[in-house]
Amino acid sequence: MKYKIKARSCFTILVLIIICVYTSNNIFGQRNTDESQWKQLFNGKDLSGWKHVGGGSRFVEEGLLASKGGMGLLYWTGGKLGNCVIRVVYKMQNFNSNAGVFIRVPIEPKEEWMPVYYGYEVQIDNHPETSNEDEYHISGTLYALTKPLAKPGKPGPQWNTMEITLDGPRTIVYLNGEKVTDYTEGQPVPERKFSFEPYAGIRPNEGYIGLQNHGDEDVVYFKEVAVRPLIKKIRK
Repeated sequence: MKYKIKARSCFTILVLIIICVYTSNNIFGQRNTDESQWKQLFNGKDLSGWKHVGGGSRFVEEGLLASKGGMGLLYWTGGKLGNCVIRVVYKMQNFNSNAGVFIRVPIEPKEEWMPVYYGYEVQIDNHPETSNEDEYHISGTLYALTKPLAKPGKPGPQWNTMEITLDGPRTIVYLNGEKVTDYTEGQPVPERKFSFEPYAGIRPNEGYIGLQNHGDEDVVYFKEVAVRPLIKKIRK
């Protein structure tokens, strides 16, 4: 009888452990489901699915997207993205280097400036300790439009992980696990100061994405560009 009681107790404990593991996976990010749904847009070998416009170039070097010259844009030709999460893993060549991840670009890019003016550039630049710019030019912000909620960017040559959520008209950017941007279309933005800054106005819920190359002195390497469908609820 004692043996049967112990066996039942062990079985009950095992069931509780399985329930706890399953519940934690679903509460804290649905880890198994999420990883299985990520689609890699960069294969680590060549530029299949990508096209470059503008100055300079991007190319694959030792499994990474490298660049030379600029200013230019490497965009994904697979169509517009919306209601999704874009994961980008990058590092700056120098302690501080300049590039950007473009989102919500309304039409397929034929040159490098249309995305700047009419899409959004999620900034990669200006580590807080070396920033010579204002608050609107910090890694993880929408370039020239939003101020950072945090400044978690790591200088080169450390790796950074950026997750950009496109939730209808809402754009959320996490950098190294901290929220930097939470912007919804129609919220106020500062006036345009320079000719190279974006125009104010509503961006589409879906658009092309791309990676900027900014010049020989501002090289940023990318080792992952991935996308998955948006899973509700997103993090607050």
